[in-house]
Amino acid sequence: MSLCTLLCGCNKKDNSFEVSGDCKIEKMVLDNQFTAVVDHAARTAVVPVPEVHNDQLMTITELTLSPGAKANMKQGDKVNLTTPFVLHVENGNVYQDYKVSVKHDEARILSFVLNGEYIGIIDQVQHTIAVSVPIGTDIKALVPTVKTTEGATLTPAANMPCDFTNPVEFTVKYNTAVTTYTVTVKEKANPVVLYLGLAETVAQLNPEEQEAVTWMLSNIENSDYASFSAFAAGHVNMSDCKVIWWHFHKDGGLEGKAAFEANAPEVVDVMTTDKLKEFYQAGGSFLLTRYAVNLPFYLGEAEHFPNNCWGQKESEAETVGGPWEFAITGHTDHALWQNLLMNNDAPDHVYTCDAGYRITNSTAQYHMNWGGAYDTKASFRENTGAVDIAGGDDAVVAWEFKRTAEHGAIICIGSGCYDWYSVGGTEGTEYYHKNIAKITENAFNYLKQ
Repeated sequence: MSLCTLLCGCNKKDNSFEVSGDCKIEKMVLDNQFTAVVDHAARTAVVPVPEVHNDQLMTITELTLSPGAKANMKQGDKVNLTTPFVLHVENGNVYQDYKVSVKHDEARILSFVLNGEYIGIIDQVQHTIAVSVPIGTDIKALVPTVKTTEGATLTPAANMPCDFTNPVEFTVKYNTAVTTYTVTVKEKANPVVLYLGLAETVAQLNPEEQEAVTWMLSNIENSDYASFSAFAAGHVNMSDCKVIWWHFHKDGGLEGKAAFEANAPEVVDVMTTDKLKEFYQAGGSFLLTRYAVNLPFYLGEAEHFPNNCWGQKESEAETVGGPWEFAITGHTDHALWQNLLMNNDAPDHVYTCDAGYRITNSTAQYHMNWGGAYDTKASFRENTGAVDIAGGDDAVVAWEFKRTAEHGAIICIGSGCYDWYSVGGTEGTEYYHKNIAKITENAFNYLKQ
């Protein structure tokens, strides 16, 4: 192995002739003005260009390599950078490949939150941000927390009190890109859909729950977030609320009643009061996902917790090699499973993520054929009072407590496939993962009836 292979990470060609030289891009300039940012460790060369730029016909006007090295392209060559290309650099019997691409200047607001809890709905086409706040909120001194394109400047500055009595314009600048967003704050009606969580604010939730809540606040009309403590204290106006959603994630999973109560004692205190029962007995409904499916026990509906639960930590999430799914055999006509992205080869299965998605596989399900209360689907129904609506591998992964004259309905989804947050990015979320949002929207529409 040559010195270059050891020190600069070059690859060795399959011959005996060696040259102890580097195989790096020292400098690369396109169109006389755009200098590539070279990352030797990542083996990339990224060319920054204006926000609006024709990438189809660019010229390599300067290309400096390590002494003695040569490449598969040269100064004066024309390149089409609408897609990346590989620059192959050789030096004797070693080489290194660089992925060359362009990065357009961009100036965007990626998230906008007022007072740490009121999440703005961002329209990246019209460049508007709408924020709803509870009736009676003083909107003359709200503090915005803003995430922008990395390296961009924001005017007016974030984290300073701002008067939103009238719409306020926020301008983002990054190199040649300039975007102005108009932020409008309005008082909202009482919630129809309410998400309850352990944290006092959305920003304090764990990533899995925060992803779910942020989607809800951005997409579901008249939805809101409240902590269990605020709910218990009577600080939430429930006069118009029809659905309470609780998506409870815990790294590493929660196996059984003892673990649930040990990890969420403050929630158990609330669940054993009359407030949730009063809501339920007045006709209110629940969407319970992940470990929140234990709530029916405290409402007096289910006699037993799910008997088969597990989960991983977000930091140790597994990367799926292909789409994950669960079966809806016999239940394809249920409202939850309508208008989803389906696999034509498996019309009785719901797919929820794609290859590359990182998932904790957090599961709280009822497993059949283990004897006792859940030996069969019939015994499951008898002992829980629920109806199974999805399953597979001798398990019930989604179930429903039907609405009656005495109480509302409950939808429980305990499948590990129901997952909002992919740690490390958005890879694997492009197609089937959209079904998670649609299933949740379907559940709200179904439960609000």
